[in-house]
Amino acid sequence: MSLLLIACIPLLVIAWLVGGPLLVERRHERLRAKPFPAAWREILERRVPCFGRLPADLKRQVEQHVQVFVAEKSFIGCNGFEVTDESRVTIAAQACLLILNRRTDYFPKLHQVLVYPGAFLVERLRAEPSGVLQEQRHALSGESWTRGQVIVSWEDVVEGAAIADDGRNVVIHEFAHQLDQVKGYANGAPWLGSRHRYPRWSQVMHEEYARLQQQAMAGEPSLFTYYGATAPAEFFAVVSEVFFEQPREMHAAYPALYEELRSLYRVDPVTW
Repeated sequence: MSLLLIACIPLLVIAWLVGGPLLVERRHERLRAKPFPAAWREILERRVPCFGRLPADLKRQVEQHVQVFVAEKSFIGCNGFEVTDESRVTIAAQACLLILNRRTDYFPKLHQVLVYPGAFLVERLRAEPSGVLQEQRHALSGESWTRGQVIVSWEDVVEGAAIADDGRNVVIHEFAHQLDQVKGYANGAPWLGSRHRYPRWSQVMHEEYARLQQQAMAGEPSLFTYYGATAPAEFFAVVSEVFFEQPREMHAAYPALYEELRSLYRVDPVTW
């Protein structure tokens, strides 16, 4: 390798660091500027009822984000599931609710969305009190991996979208995990836009997480599923589902928590 080429390498790296994001953003702008297909809008109106309740500006944002998401993310059918525009648009629209009203890099760690027809089985090792590792099977409706995949059950995607006020939405749940996992791991603390916001976030989330754990142990009713009491990362994903699907109930019962999520997601579903 010539000395001239070696000397140019740092300049090439700098050029990419400066120019690469600009090229990506220009590609996103071109995708967002395309007319939204009428067939895709029909899918949104039929499969994603909450889309119809959005203000006009948020509807347009969802459509623009869907065009980028579908163009850049690979959808893979599993166990015989056939991926179509219907499944792509239905999943993408719900995921994009989490990135409205901001400049976004569209879940940058995510490369593939794997879609099963229904609940899928995973095998996990569990340590028994004796120290022996026991293999167990679990049926899941969704998972989010730091390796660049989200896995969902189409049956649960459809049900989660169709019943828009039950606080259960597998797409919102798994893509909340994606936001949390951008840093390489999930701990219930996604990027908030400023380091100064974390003390308040940590205080509110810790208090409400502990409250849910107490309710779960006592068998008391809660707006949130007990699954949210298993880990801070799961609590964040569970409360994100409720924020978008039962905002009025959440605002009334958990005003501080609602405010933290409103600031994070930059939308106010109570007004929809």
